[in-house]
Amino acid sequence: MRNAPTILHLDMDAFFASVEQASKPSLRGKAVVVGGLGPRGVVATASYEARVFGVHSAMPMAQARRLAPNAAYLVPRFSLYRAISEQVMALLRELSPLVEPLSLDEAFVDLEAGGAAWDEESARRAGQKLRADIRAVTGLTGSVGLAASKMLAKIASEQAKPDGLVLIEPGTERALLAPMTVRTLPGVGPATGDHLRRAGITTVEELAEAGEDELVRLLGKAHGHALYAMALARDERPVVAERETKSVSVEDTYDVDIHDRLRVGLEVQRLADRCVRRLREAGLSGRTIVLKVRRYDFSTLTRSETLRGPTDDPAVIREAAARLLDSVDTTGGVRLLGVGVSGLADYTQEDLFAQALPSRAAEAPEETVAEAVVERVEPVERQWRAGQDVRHAEFGHGWVQGSGLGRVTVRFETPQSEPGRVRTFFVDDPALEGADPLPLVADPAVQASSEPASLPKSWSGTVGGEATSRP
Repeated sequence: MRNAPTILHLDMDAFFASVEQASKPSLRGKAVVVGGLGPRGVVATASYEARVFGVHSAMPMAQARRLAPNAAYLVPRFSLYRAISEQVMALLRELSPLVEPLSLDEAFVDLEAGGAAWDEESARRAGQKLRADIRAVTGLTGSVGLAASKMLAKIASEQAKPDGLVLIEPGTERALLAPMTVRTLPGVGPATGDHLRRAGITTVEELAEAGEDELVRLLGKAHGHALYAMALARDERPVVAERETKSVSVEDTYDVDIHDRLRVGLEVQRLADRCVRRLREAGLSGRTIVLKVRRYDFSTLTRSETLRGPTDDPAVIREAAARLLDSVDTTGGVRLLGVGVSGLADYTQEDLFAQALPSRAAEAPEETVAEAVVERVEPVERQWRAGQDVRHAEFGHGWVQGSGLGRVTVRFETPQSEPGRVRTFFVDDPALEGADPLPLVADPAVQASSEPASLPKSWSGTVGGEATSRP
């Protein structure tokens, strides 16, 4: 372990929820929960205001609604989160070539490798400048931990939350760790924590006192050695600049079990197409197609097929996924489906089209094809999801606050406006359409020329000429 606190760990504060608050002025300072909004959805992120009520990540959304019934519940906007994450990662790479992203909102940085820090004072300056730069570029806050190792830097960033900086001085590590719960250490999850508790070990100090031999006896050789070293504040893991992507996958959990085999097949095809889009966005292809099916009884089945070479051809991947589905019994219903691709490469094998089966449309009689075309063009009610960006021909940019009973309620505001007013429309209003998210920090010239999003206090919304209540 190095002698200076030049390992930095950045953790953006309640990232998804903070992005939503920054882009929606009416939600600032209020409880916001981001995640799947159906009966089987889970919480992805909760704002600090929502955490006061006990809401936290990975909690079932139904439980969150019971704890915080007045919170704003929004669907994730991953395209916006990824764009902001790229801005943050670019700032980190200005500090050092050794940046190890862990997720969209979290990363390690080796400051010494980039010459950004070499002692406590320079490390603190680098951390303070990074926090200021993140706020200036994104309008968001991040917590920074500085220490001589990755483990301790992450612990420091947890102590810094929210919107703070904590530096662990070399020589103080063991005293800091001693009273902490064993769950603080990497690799100690609920099962390992319970196993240690039954052995009378609940703190890091007790872990160190137990000795290496006892930990090996309790946990096995590899885990026992590693935990004993961490209990003594030893962590030699380097910051790794590139974490190789091993697979690309997408999955959906359904509010109601799907029983119709045809519908299951259509969902698999849709997931395969989404997976291909992600592959192509990342400039990747893959050889192994994976299908995941979680059935009504929570049993999960995984099937895979390996092709002759890597591909990003949607027809090939769709057909492989369909073949895998043929081997799965979906009787009783399906609650989750997923399609993934592994064995990744950064090239494709051009002749893989031969692996795709002939399209069903080509094999079907003309009458069948005609019927299918007619079915596809039948009008379908437009879906508006809470938190979705929209634009109205007259009122400008806004976001969906809620929908139902043939109506959609929109709040018209932008990241740079005052909290906006609400208006309700029919779901099929031709003047209303989906929109791309707006940047959280606008160019001053663009901001000066943009249209105002907020409306006079005397304004009230209407549907078809009738006054509507203002939520």
